[in-house]
Amino acid sequence: MPAATKDAESQHDSPEEKQPLLRREITVNPPDIQLSPAQKAIAKTFQSTAELAKLLPTGTVLAFQILSPLLTNGGDCLPTNRSMAAALVLLCALSCFALSFTDSFRDAGGKVRYGFATFRGMWVIDGTAQLTATEAAAYRMRFIDFAHGFMSVILFAAIALLDPNFVSCFYPSPAPETEQMLVGMPVAMGVLGGAFFVTFPTTRHGIGFPLSSR
Repeated sequence: MPAATKDAESQHDSPEEKQPLLRREITVNPPDIQLSPAQKAIAKTFQSTAELAKLLPTGTVLAFQILSPLLTNGGDCLPTNRSMAAALVLLCALSCFALSFTDSFRDAGGKVRYGFATFRGMWVIDGTAQLTATEAAAYRMRFIDFAHGFMSVILFAAIALLDPNFVSCFYPSPAPETEQMLVGMPVAMGVLGGAFFVTFPTTRHGIGFPLSSR
């Protein structure tokens, strides 16, 4: 085919036809499409689940479940076992409270840095990255952080009361009223804590939940 004919055909090509196929973007959900009530409910459920995953003390609970049978001697406690079990619960509760103040950010090089929120901003754990005063102010400690920390401790206490080894260690022969309390109280505490976390979600990315690479 002559070169003049090729040039004439190329001039008649539309701009869309000249674009490579791999560069065309497909809009899956255009902004003008309204979600159905069922889709909104599903989206809200997944969003609430994500918030609970960030706030629930999963790592602390895992450590407690691993160490509890060892320190309580399988529920058959001696005075020494009770002291060690009490120390374990105290340390885990402090961990739940402290992790509520952790956050992360991406430095100038794109690396994720972790730190603790303070009244002035954020204290970076490794100390290699510095934030400006304006940037640090966005990470400063707030009242909601204390509320999240307190509710995390409440949820951990509920999980500890559901652990048979821990309960057998401190309540080997509970009275009927005490047994009913040990059954009903953890459920009420779990419902209260979960509802609070869903109603007041956190904006922090704590340790264990790094920022997205995008």
